[in-house]
Amino acid sequence: MVEILSYEFIQNAIFSAILISLIAGIVGSLVVVNRMVFLTGGVAHSAYGGIGMALYFGIPLFFGAVVFAVFTAIILAVLTFKKRSDMDTFIGVIWAVGMAIGIIFVDLTEGYNVDLMSYLFGSILAVDSNDIYFMVGLLILTIIIVVIWYRDILAVSYDMEYAMLRGIDIKKFYTLILVLSALSVVVAIKVVGLILVIALFTIPVYIAQRISKSLWVMMIIASMISLIASLIGLFLSYSFNLTSGASIILINAFIFILFLIFYHKK
Repeated sequence: MVEILSYEFIQNAIFSAILISLIAGIVGSLVVVNRMVFLTGGVAHSAYGGIGMALYFGIPLFFGAVVFAVFTAIILAVLTFKKRSDMDTFIGVIWAVGMAIGIIFVDLTEGYNVDLMSYLFGSILAVDSNDIYFMVGLLILTIIIVVIWYRDILAVSYDMEYAMLRGIDIKKFYTLILVLSALSVVVAIKVVGLILVIALFTIPVYIAQRISKSLWVMMIIASMISLIASLIGLFLSYSFNLTSGASIILINAFIFILFLIFYHKK
């Protein structure tokens, strides 16, 4: 067991598991309390459009996914801020159009790129140093934003009318949370894949929300649950040659089931 820790790809995988768990715990808490789960799902799947375009134009897939996801998040923020009743429609359109754009550009690209599979189903063992640097930067940025604007984010998340009376720029924080979600989702796609990414941002947070009394405590608990599941999933995927993303999500699901059983017994 100790020998495998000497491999660079294992070290990168462990570092990325720690970083993405902290990011998912913090941003996932914001996503859930702001009722943006379906919104981030739309951003996640539309990111495939950026992957397809990046593949076609010969630029880094990760860069294409980031740019496209952030662009999509801003569009969704503009479209849904004042028209909440039409939110599901806008998300459905963005979701489908983003996926369609990605598929078309992949079709137009000569040959087949195996890297696409890691974006669909995740491959934490394939995370490289550049991905680690991006995760570190995003985690630092996320922590800074939450620490500086914690009270404003708290007000916007739980009581928008109160936030408006306090003179808080609700639209700014609404957009900021969506952009942070987009960046976090793209990073998480490298770990658990585009198809499973929503679960990473919701399962640990659901549990944390039930046993915490404040937003910051929820973020910490969600991060710890996500970290435990990610490390166990990583170990299982390496030991039994399983898909890492699916392993991590199944461990999350197992913890979720145990929580439901014991929580409802109280």
